Amino acid sequence: MHESLLVLAAVFPVYLIVALGASLRRWQILSPGLDQGLMFLAVNVFFPCLILDKMIGAEVLRDPSVVFSSAGIGLVLILVAMAIGWLIAPLLGLASGGDLSSGNGSNTGGKRTFAVAAGLQNYGYMAIPLVIYLFPDDNVMAVLFTHNLGVEIAMWTVGLMLLSGNRKLSYKVLMKAPIIAMVVGLFLALSHLDSYVPAVMTNTFEMLGQCAVPLSLLLVGTTWYDLLAKASMSWRVSLGGIVVRLFLAPILFLLLGRYLPLATELKQVLVVQAALPSAMFPIVLSKHYGGKTEIAIEVVIATTAVSLLTMPFVISFGRYWLEL
Repeated sequence: MHESLLVLAAVFPVYLIVALGASLRRWQILSPGLDQGLMFLAVNVFFPCLILDKMIGAEVLRDPSVVFSSAGIGLVLILVAMAIGWLIAPLLGLASGGDLSSGNGSNTGGKRTFAVAAGLQNYGYMAIPLVIYLFPDDNVMAVLFTHNLGVEIAMWTVGLMLLSGNRKLSYKVLMKAPIIAMVVGLFLALSHLDSYVPAVMTNTFEMLGQCAVPLSLLLVGTTWYDLLAKASMSWRVSLGGIVVRLFLAPILFLLLGRYLPLATELKQVLVVQAALPSAMFPIVLSKHYGGKTEIAIEVVIATTAVSLLTMPFVISFGRYWLEL
């Protein structure tokens, strides 16, 4: 009981801030016209500063085996989860060449969109505050961002190919500020050059990085408010997303955490990642790369709502199962 209450105490502020964001949108305080500028700040300024703040000086990242296992696990788990979504999609009536196989025959890929949306957890915006609360150790945060580097690579390569149907991708898709910050942070830690970063810089990273999570969660709330107005739910797609993201994926994450020789910090990260609902970013990607946006919206709404019930159980069981 104490463990479940601890997890609820960690999760509840996240949803409160998301709800505040939705309320601010409803009251037109955070209007749609502000979204682009605030998102640019979050993605290109605040998150890179948060990443560098947690990675610089992290002793755990001086071990190459921890670095490669964390990034590798992040990449492999997302690929496997997307593969599971791809295999289950036909059972839901989703085809690679259209929406429901008996539907309107549009040339966008409901199967591809479902695979990406169900396979990719909310590895950043929701994971960061949960890790901070449950495992208040900068080494765990450093491992989280290293794990997320693998997730980002998987998303911007295989995930993008699935959504777009285009097998030719440019390296430029990986030139994102958070990815660059992760690579720089890892290089500094592995080379021990982080000890030469002046205090004025690390203090600046810390101050700006503290803005990343609350601002991002407020933007999640505004996005939620906009999405709910457009949602058209199908019980098949919603149930399929719940099964993949909140049942099969947690089993996969926790089994690897239990039986692979991983660092304790990585196991702690996997416990949190296992419990998370689907990420919202596939909604944006599907709009730009020819996916079926309404399917991504369904999966996100269904898994986020149900995760309110499943998240405390998964994290509590995961900590017990992995002896954390």
